[in-house]
Amino acid sequence: MDNKIQFHATTICAVRRGPDDIAIGGDGQVTMGEHAIMKNGAKKVRKIYKGQVLSGFAGSVADAFALTEKFESKLEEHSGNLKKAAVELAQMWRSDRGMRNLEALMIVMDRENLLVISGNGEVIEPDQPFVAIGSGGNFAYSAANALYNHTDMKAEDIVKESLKIASSICVYTNDNITVLKLDEEGGEIDG
Repeated sequence: MDNKIQFHATTICAVRRGPDDIAIGGDGQVTMGEHAIMKNGAKKVRKIYKGQVLSGFAGSVADAFALTEKFESKLEEHSGNLKKAAVELAQMWRSDRGMRNLEALMIVMDRENLLVISGNGEVIEPDQPFVAIGSGGNFAYSAANALYNHTDMKAEDIVKESLKIASSICVYTNDNITVLKLDEEGGEIDG
């Protein structure tokens, strides 16, 4: 049995309705172990690379921050090419002994790409223009699927509503939601 205390950051959801309707969001809960909420208002989504890329993480908080920093440096190295940066990060993740132990998942997206970078160093391009990760990820994904396919809601509204639904089901997800939108003005929407 592992006695190591772990901090977890939980649910992230991303949706693309088109090149100008792109959003990512996350809840604010950070849980220590399985029993204690340590923070209610954590920001787990960010705009990176000159505001042209949206990213979000789930998993161990410290690991996720380390992973995000490494991904940002790969983005800089590849002049914002999301796929190249993601593949390089995944290769580094698999080959670097220290990184192999990172317990985190990332969603990254720009105007052309939506990718999940997994904890075992894989880059996954989802079949659908929406995805969700984390402990409430399946709930948020199901909600996003229904809302995307059966409404005309904008991406940021789908993300926000999907995370609200997940927070009503998953004990590791709260309704303190932050949603970021990728648009011409670089606008940010907080939920």
